Amino acid sequence: MSTTMNAVCYHAPRKLEIITKPIPQINDDQVLIRVTCCGVCGTDHHLAEGEFIGKFPLVPGHEIVGIISQVGRSVKGLEVGERCVADNTILCDSCFFCRRGEYLLCENFDSLGVTTSGGFAEYVAVQAKKVFKIHNLTDEEATLIEPASCAIHGMDKLSPPVGVKVLVLGAGPTGLILAQLLKVNGASHVTIAANKGIKTRIAQDLNAGDAYVELDRADPAPQWEELRKQHPYGFDVVIEATGSEQVANDAINFVRRGGTLMIYGVYSDSARVHWSPAKIFGDEIKIIGSFAQTHCFARAVEYLDGGKINVKGMVTDAFSIKDYQKALDKMNSKGACKVVVKPSLDPEYSAQ
Repeated sequence: MSTTMNAVCYHAPRKLEIITKPIPQINDDQVLIRVTCCGVCGTDHHLAEGEFIGKFPLVPGHEIVGIISQVGRSVKGLEVGERCVADNTILCDSCFFCRRGEYLLCENFDSLGVTTSGGFAEYVAVQAKKVFKIHNLTDEEATLIEPASCAIHGMDKLSPPVGVKVLVLGAGPTGLILAQLLKVNGASHVTIAANKGIKTRIAQDLNAGDAYVELDRADPAPQWEELRKQHPYGFDVVIEATGSEQVANDAINFVRRGGTLMIYGVYSDSARVHWSPAKIFGDEIKIIGSFAQTHCFARAVEYLDGGKINVKGMVTDAFSIKDYQKALDKMNSKGACKVVVKPSLDPEYSAQ
């Protein structure tokens, strides 16, 4: 095996280079994963633009799928050659919040691909306790396990009663997975509202919701008005999963009195909302946030690898490491649902 590998590297925001670097050396409690596929996420865009604080130089990529290449001396239960996914979170277990069991709020929270080297490379070293075997999913489909784990954390935060009516704003990968989780876990009706295009078509192909609202990008006002007419009392739960400041501002107007608004999208730090405290007070609206996940990977693997949640067709485009900027551009073009990077690829190709 070669001692070097290709990798995407940000030296600073907007300063991208494809580099050759040494293959990581693993500790006794780690495994070395040969990356076969790694998903591109909105977080990667915000990192690239400097809107999130990353630790540079940085190899990004946190939705990691691969094959175990080496196993540390103290690792048990994992073997060379097994297909796997990696939980990207790294927790200190000793800070104020970790000692309270609130791991997502860890004061020293690290993440593969955000604060330390991730999966847009040919190899990545991962703590063995964060590695999970997969069997039935393709490499492309398995990139959705990390987003699914985040969606499961969102469900934990929501704890929706059986029979709720839900509006999901946005049909990106996590929005589509959340919609399916809600249907599986007792929602009586799920409406998905998203801009007309490929994501809405995939949502319908997956049967992710019970009803769909296709929004005109240029003038969505008529569709919003029709949605209000169809649901005059609003929804028990509204999930804002677009990352759009404007949609986040409007989302509260679709929440039923006594209902819940969950802020789930990825936003720039400069985004602001302007909600009436009188409305929140008078309508007793609960507003909650859901960020990332910890300790949700096992359930995500069960849901996706077991076939309960359908992600077939969600990956629409794949690129090589050398075409990483094209992968980001494709994701931002609104013409894709899920974009992935495959280190073994040379030419760009369509996963469809």
